[in-house]
Amino acid sequence: MELLKRLWQKTNTRLGFATLLIICFWLKTLIAYFVDFHITLNDPLQFILFILNPIPTAIIFYSLALYIKRTRLFYTSIIILDILNTVMLYLNVIYYREFTDFMTVATMLGYSKVNQGLSGSSVALTNFHDVFFWIDLVIVVILLLTRRMKTDDNRLNWRAGFAVTSVGVLLFGLTMAVSEMNRPQLLTKTFDRSYVVKYLGIDTFTIYDAAKTQHNSDVRATAKKSELTSILKFVHKHYAKPNKAYFGKAKGKNVIVVHLESFQQFLIDKKVNGKEVTPFLNKLYHSQSTYSFDNFFHEVGQGKTSDAENMLETSTYGLPQGSLFAQLGSDNTFQGAPSILHQKRDYTTAVFHGNVASFWNRNNTYKNLGYQYFFDASYYDTSGDKSLGFGLKDKLLFNDSVKYLQRLQQPFYVKYLTVTNHFPFSLDSEDQDDGFKAPDTGDKTVNNYFKTAHYLDEAIKEFYSYLHKTGLDKKSMIVLYGDHYGISNSENSALAKVLGKNADDWTDFDNTQLQRVPLMFNMPGTKGGFIDHTYGGEIDVLPTLLHLLGISTKEYIQFGTDLFSKEHDQVVAFRNEDWVSDKYTCLSGTLYDNKTGQELHPDKKLQAQIDKVQDQVKQKLSLSDSLNQKNLLRFYHPKGLKAVNPADYNYADGLTKEIKIEKALKNKSTSLYSEKGGSTQSDYKTNAPELKHKSTDTNRIKITNPDANSGDK
Repeated sequence: MELLKRLWQKTNTRLGFATLLIICFWLKTLIAYFVDFHITLNDPLQFILFILNPIPTAIIFYSLALYIKRTRLFYTSIIILDILNTVMLYLNVIYYREFTDFMTVATMLGYSKVNQGLSGSSVALTNFHDVFFWIDLVIVVILLLTRRMKTDDNRLNWRAGFAVTSVGVLLFGLTMAVSEMNRPQLLTKTFDRSYVVKYLGIDTFTIYDAAKTQHNSDVRATAKKSELTSILKFVHKHYAKPNKAYFGKAKGKNVIVVHLESFQQFLIDKKVNGKEVTPFLNKLYHSQSTYSFDNFFHEVGQGKTSDAENMLETSTYGLPQGSLFAQLGSDNTFQGAPSILHQKRDYTTAVFHGNVASFWNRNNTYKNLGYQYFFDASYYDTSGDKSLGFGLKDKLLFNDSVKYLQRLQQPFYVKYLTVTNHFPFSLDSEDQDDGFKAPDTGDKTVNNYFKTAHYLDEAIKEFYSYLHKTGLDKKSMIVLYGDHYGISNSENSALAKVLGKNADDWTDFDNTQLQRVPLMFNMPGTKGGFIDHTYGGEIDVLPTLLHLLGISTKEYIQFGTDLFSKEHDQVVAFRNEDWVSDKYTCLSGTLYDNKTGQELHPDKKLQAQIDKVQDQVKQKLSLSDSLNQKNLLRFYHPKGLKAVNPADYNYADGLTKEIKIEKALKNKSTSLYSEKGGSTQSDYKTNAPELKHKSTDTNRIKITNPDANSGDK
């Protein structure tokens, strides 16, 4: 008791108070390390560094307040520093729970472009133990306000503050030196952010990332046209010529891309409690009118959905940190599907999405991609329970988009972004199918995932019924693809039982195999469809799509290759430089056999082959990063393709513009509305109960359209 009393008295001094906050923050960081972050520790030294690495930077950070002489200002400043450090730690905890990664400066800078709709999922990502990240701050402030903890009016001279800072710097230098011995070139050849955190801590990672981000900005400003040479050499060398049997198979058809949010391949043909989870998609998957791929992987990074869109539209990879849409979409030059199809084949291009236009910075990125129309949440009634945290429910999106879809001039290239099957997979009770019972895995998130996937399947079925009634199905190629995983690696153990596996035997190899997502090219009314076992990823969709439409891709810079081509590269590169091929899976240098799932220990000959593949994966990702981060496409001008001018597009009053074009074309109008001589809305049938609900003043999302007041262009 006497010892505790003496220690408590020490907190009444400035140095003692700072020490208390440092210890509390250290303990909070350890909670995050061992409870929330899943970082592999390979030896005792890594374990020791992992435990101690928060201390040096905390000492340096909190010592800044020791230079302040005024009592009130000292205590206010050090508490603010503690709050800021805790906020940074907690944001990383929340971010890691969703993305299994740490928050980068690029992500922070782009927060305003991605925050809309995140509040719902952020709440779902909180846990009971989160109170320990904040309770110390609350107690300390209360003790100070009630004067149970006394303030110290004795000023410390600058030498005392400098001494504490020096101790922090010395400890950090020691940590850095030991880390470098254990992991040479830790900062110069970083391929996994978890290594920086494991050795040096969250604060150091953030500072390191900030410096790297600034460096990238400087590199972009000084980029030169000559830097395209190595990129063009790689792209031309790895170009895969089209398969004559499929080239032009969909020539002249409308293209309808259906983005299946968080939809993983294992859902296809999956039965739960005797019922198919996605009976309609299963039917499409096995249809004679569909080319389906069962070894197709998502390749997204931190940008998740926006990364998938970027790869689909441009055949270039997302960024190693943050979202390309959010960070570069406002001013990057793109040569993607919308502009190519519009300029080469006179396609009308549009996106239908029930969230706000600014989410993932789409309102700016779509203009640079060349999309003529963007029908975002401002075009729909999203009030009351018609929407979820990420936008309008899928059945309503498809139904309510008819008035805009039917007015588009054909052929058109349109994309539907569904949202209901999005984490945290919440679905109002009235939207649930009473005849479908979800599995009981012991994990609510995993259970609900099957419910929302089933709902999405019903929405797709209703949309297809409309396409058939109006005849659009026979005139279109419908591309359905999953954008990324729905169940994160941390929850895959709960999923194991549903997949007939033992959770205790679950490995990183199993996690990787679950990164498969569906890809289907469906052309109703045609024959010859089949399930293709070719390995590929989202980077390969654009060249495959363009070749199906009869458009050569040889002149474009694309890092994917046609999935139907005999020259297609079956190595799928993941954003973290891991990869999978038709034979092997390579994860952080560990090689697995795809057939057995067992770890391999390659001989010299096989290791040489693996090293060659690994080098190509790194080169491909590096060249794509160089292309996008330096905006090098501004220097590249393929024949017959003009640079997109974003000022040509404005996403307000889309319907008015469509009608104006119809009237100007008169009997030459090719819109479905003109063909049918009126609206086709009555052809759409949905069982969405919200159609009977009146509009309300409440809304689960905040509706804005940045173009609404910018003038009609």
